[in-house]
Amino acid sequence: MAGQRPGRPSVGSRERKRWEECPVRHIFIINPSAGKKRSTKTLVERIQALDAPCEIHFTEKTGDARRIARAAAESGEAVRIYACGGDGTLNEAGNGAAGDENAAVTNVPTGTGNDFLKIFGRENKARFTDLEALSQGPQAAMDLIDCNGMLGIDIVCVGLDSRIAVDKDKYNALPLVTGMGAYILALLANVMFKSIAQPTAVECGDLHFDGETTIVCVCSGRYYGGGFMPVGDNMPDDGLLETLVVRKVSRATFFRLVGRYAQGKYRDYPDLIWYRQGETVTIKGQDELVAVVDGEALRARELTIGLSEKKVNFFYPAGLDYRPKT
Repeated sequence: MAGQRPGRPSVGSRERKRWEECPVRHIFIINPSAGKKRSTKTLVERIQALDAPCEIHFTEKTGDARRIARAAAESGEAVRIYACGGDGTLNEAGNGAAGDENAAVTNVPTGTGNDFLKIFGRENKARFTDLEALSQGPQAAMDLIDCNGMLGIDIVCVGLDSRIAVDKDKYNALPLVTGMGAYILALLANVMFKSIAQPTAVECGDLHFDGETTIVCVCSGRYYGGGFMPVGDNMPDDGLLETLVVRKVSRATFFRLVGRYAQGKYRDYPDLIWYRQGETVTIKGQDELVAVVDGEALRARELTIGLSEKKVNFFYPAGLDYRPKT
């Protein structure tokens, strides 16, 4: 039934006892391109100083973090997997460890964004660089979004924001272009020189819309795009997805609306932003659609986005709380 929380992955009692009694292996997956060379060297030194059995792996190409995490999870041993990088590294590690109760993942921020960590408080990002606190911290089973088979722990977006995210990476590769400069170039290219809406057919529960949409956003976490918070009161472990559909708007309305959208004020615009909870979303496009799943791009003419049957354990420093502040 839509909106019903699925059960956690289970293991047999004998197998559970085996891995719970074993020492925890700590697997560090470092994306060296996500940080400066000196910071990577410092991180390795801090890992080696830990009083725990640690393994260090470096990624070289897309898919490496997922492969390493999958191998660790399939070992059957109790493993804690540290995705050292940005949202993309966490996404790969989470996909690799999904559904395995003996494995847990976290994110050591060395890249840009690290949007999922913001649910613990924007001011607490640095707490995730305390490796000793992380190694001993609690964990929670987090929901996962399934978008055409790609899993995400945070948010899936389709439309203007996803096209800006993809173009930002393209402009970021240009010489002398900074991260903010790349974002501005991508924003201008997609808002000022292209149509900001696209023909789409969207189905979500009782919503059946065939027209033009600006953004479709499906949330399990609360932040994306460097700090946008479209839905501020959802929980990443409640078995529910929150979906926002932004209808076609003019450029003037977009610039007036975007700041409020980023603050989770969608309720102020019921005629422009439709909200649904706990449903599978199907999106069909006349042309190829671009979806961004936790910062990773996926292209298809048709997208099916829903709650995965799998969960992923996420660990964090003791004392932090991911419940929304009231």
